[in-house]
Amino acid sequence: MKIRLWQDAENRTLLANLLKKNMEQRPKVLTVEDKLMVLGCKDLEKRIVEAEMDLTLAKNQGFLKNQLRQSESFSEKKLLAVIGVYTGFGSYLKRQTSRGSWMPRGDALKKLEERGVVVRFVIGRSANRGDSLDRHIDEENHRTKDFFILEGHEEAQEELPKKVKFFFSTAVQNWDAEFYVKVNDNIDIDLEGLIGLLEHRRGQDSAYVGCMKSGEVVSEEGKDWYEPDWWKFGDEKSYFQHASGSLFILSKNLAQYINVNSASLKTYAYDDTSVGSWMMGVKATYIDDNRLCCGSIRQGELASIIYSC
Repeated sequence: MKIRLWQDAENRTLLANLLKKNMEQRPKVLTVEDKLMVLGCKDLEKRIVEAEMDLTLAKNQGFLKNQLRQSESFSEKKLLAVIGVYTGFGSYLKRQTSRGSWMPRGDALKKLEERGVVVRFVIGRSANRGDSLDRHIDEENHRTKDFFILEGHEEAQEELPKKVKFFFSTAVQNWDAEFYVKVNDNIDIDLEGLIGLLEHRRGQDSAYVGCMKSGEVVSEEGKDWYEPDWWKFGDEKSYFQHASGSLFILSKNLAQYINVNSASLKTYAYDDTSVGSWMMGVKATYIDDNRLCCGSIRQGELASIIYSC
């Protein structure tokens, strides 16, 4: 009996000591200052992580000097321009017309790239991926090797404003160029004149070049050029200044801006007004060049026309 009582007493003492030790190891009550310090550290840690993510994104997008992408298949020499000629599934004859007039073919296309100019027909994919429309484009591209296919874009007339985002975003990821040019496939271009214009502006950042215009916003559904978001343009219903969609040019940093912010950029009914709205939000240099005005001389000025339509 005495041994058992002694053992019980020893156990109680052991338990008491363990409880005491455990209490001593428990964290003290935090003051308001302690809590603010902890929260501040967590907030700082979060900002560091976000900054590291931004830095990684900047490297991937080529914003940092001397940062070359491993996936680039072209030479280390920076290209002068990537010219994207917008086309569609039903535009085979227009493409053949371009190939027979201003757009080089075969070896001539390769020699043009050696000069620093890439020219490609730009098209998306069919809504029914892999159907005859897609197969015909793939077969044509196998013969001509002059397409830039936007795999993530659905080719449709109503999707053209989104196509312009896909083109600039994808082109700037695939080619390192001074300029990125959007061209329609229904115009005839003086290619050497366009190259000369681009050479003259080589090294100029934030350049938004085209035939600048503005005009009435059509608010009546069913009419040509109807703008569903007409109410956003105020009582005067007038578009802001923007480059005509037939041919316009963006410098590399503006194309990168579209790439980085693609998910949040609002598109309107047409690609030219969509791009114009994006340029309003950045420090773009608007360059109104009447050589890019569809074969017409404005205000009686003399100029060599870059294209006709």
